[in-house]
Amino acid sequence: MELGSIGKKIREMRLRRKKTQQQIADQCGISKSLLSKIENGQTASAVATLSKISEALEVPLSWVLDDKIEQELVLQRKDNRQSKVGDESMGYSYELLANRSRYSGIEPTIVYVRPKNINQRTEPFTHTQDEFIYIINGSIYLVYDGNKHYMETGDSAYFQGSKPHLFMPVSNEGAQVLTCFIDRT
Repeated sequence: MELGSIGKKIREMRLRRKKTQQQIADQCGISKSLLSKIENGQTASAVATLSKISEALEVPLSWVLDDKIEQELVLQRKDNRQSKVGDESMGYSYELLANRSRYSGIEPTIVYVRPKNINQRTEPFTHTQDEFIYIINGSIYLVYDGNKHYMETGDSAYFQGSKPHLFMPVSNEGAQVLTCFIDRT
């Protein structure tokens, strides 16, 4: 999904909920300026930020990221998946794998961690969902709650998204991480 489409959906839902940009920004702990740039398609946003925005708007994260109607069965062919969302300044990009949050409370994505030589991100993320990760390809350092953990292909972890965390690349190869955001409610 294009940045402009994500922004348009966020703006439309915010207006439908009769909320100002300042109210949503304050609720999410972000600046009004950043929310404005997201709504206008001028910047990519971290999935953690989009998660906070979706929570503030009382919609599933999948609704923000995906333009398909939720279904009981979701088959997603690899050649029909939407393009990656994100930019190099975030340190990663991601793709939504299935739109089923209304039914299961799980948001499966693939996170593409940028190679070390172009990844400048050092600020950790937080969000309300728990998170399960599985390293599909490459290696990362999972920085979680101030501790750094080396992870490589085949390793997995489950943790609380409310604690500060970050995927940092180990090499200039980058990494692919299967990530499932899980609502605890």
